[in-house]
Amino acid sequence: MSDVNRGVWYGLSAYTIWGCFPLFFALFEGVPAYEILVHRIIWSCVFLALVISGLRRWPAVQAALGNPAQLWRVLGCALLIAANWGVYIYSVETRHVLQASLGYFLTPLVNVALGMLVLRERMGPWQMAAVVLAGIGILIQLIMLGELPWITLALAASFGTYGLLRKQVVLDGLSGLFVETLLLLPVGLMTFGWLGYAGLSHYGESLYTGALLMASGIVTAIPLLLFAGAARRLRLATVGFLMYINPTLQFFIALLVFGEPLSQVQLASFIVIWLALGLYTWSSWHYRPRVPASQN
Repeated sequence: MSDVNRGVWYGLSAYTIWGCFPLFFALFEGVPAYEILVHRIIWSCVFLALVISGLRRWPAVQAALGNPAQLWRVLGCALLIAANWGVYIYSVETRHVLQASLGYFLTPLVNVALGMLVLRERMGPWQMAAVVLAGIGILIQLIMLGELPWITLALAASFGTYGLLRKQVVLDGLSGLFVETLLLLPVGLMTFGWLGYAGLSHYGESLYTGALLMASGIVTAIPLLLFAGAARRLRLATVGFLMYINPTLQFFIALLVFGEPLSQVQLASFIVIWLALGLYTWSSWHYRPRVPASQN
């Protein structure tokens, strides 16, 4: 298998696992979202420490922990990814996976908008049109349903802002996620201790529940490792295209497995955002830097 083909398989595997996350988090029947989040932080940190030890990545981690200026940005990333995880788990618990799916469809366009507003990146006319279309898709729900799709917006905003901050941190994905969870670990352990003291912990309730909570850390880390392997072997455009597998799988799981209702207004909102994504993807591909023929 060539390096590129291996990268495609890594990417497909990573995004398929992420897309199937609703099926995993739906197994935590009766466990509140915040408690799952606490265990996801704790066991992710433990599992990532083992992986980093095996791969001998500790120098990068030590460098990050010894750089206060960078550490503040990593802390910001940690808070954003924790918020994203928490809202996502809540969306599965309350059967709002369609909203979560829409949030991840929206994320690339949020990245474009943040790049323009914060980093002063230039946005082409077609990309601008895609962002405006996405805004119209959200307004459709706000006006026609009379409610703000807060789960969609929270997931897109938290993950988009996370990506913005993450670009300013010189750490690979694996080491970066470990340092992020390490910074959150004290709060996670204190909350875990408080739940046990108050008799509210589900960790010791049964072997099944305890194993699921511990597995949340492994399930978090594995797709990240696969994604890192894909990113090293594939062009950014290919990785970006594969990214749509995740929300697409979530969309069909919400409809076919969880039986979530899809109103005409919601469908119209999805269609408008899909058109915006199509326009954005086409413009990114059409206006990509051309490689001279002599270098092909």
